Amino acid sequence: QVQLVGSGGGLVQAGGSLRLSCTASGRTFSSYALGWFRLVPGKEREFVAAVSWSGRRTSYADSVKGRFTISRDNAKNTVYLQMNSLKPEDTAVYYCAAKTGSGTYSTGYDYWGQGTQVTVSS
Repeated sequence: QVQLVGSGGGLVQAGGSLRLSCTASGRTFSSYALGWFRLVPGKEREFVAAVSWSGRRTSYADSVKGRFTISRDNAKNTVYLQMNSLKPEDTAVYYCAAKTGSGTYSTGYDYWGQGTQVTVSS
């Protein structure tokens, strides 16, 4: 089992940048595929990005492709989401998630962090 703690959210102006972090407990962090999702009240949870256990493969939602970058540091048990060129529509609570597997996934995650708020002002 793995426990995830996200951080790094905040308030930023449109066009700005933020980096989210999510640190995991457990000795088998490197065996998990990781992802970031976001939730806006009244809408369904949206997949944002995913990274494979090795960090060599990534996938992104079309809405963030070219602006967001997911990465991981297995030595630090941490996954990151670098968010550039932020837009007001990126405002949401962002969640990190983990699941066993060797690929990148947009669904089927077993473990979730507590969420961190990102607010982008226009």
